[in-house]
Amino acid sequence: MKNNEKIRFKEVYSQGKVAVTEIIVDTETGVNYLFHGAGYAGGLTVLVDEEGKPIVTKEN
Repeated sequence: MKNNEKIRFKEVYSQGKVAVTEIIVDTETGVNYLFHGAGYAGGLTVLVDEEGKPIVTKEN
């Protein structure tokens, strides 16, 4: 990666060692994703609010 290249996805939360849960933010859109991995399996989904709309983090 070049020094001036922006990182697209940023991990903002992580928990666990064997079974891992992470929240990842797309720095271009602000959309939050939930990843959960355990052993050789894993899943990724968009985080939504109570109305079903994607949770968006505004970049500072």
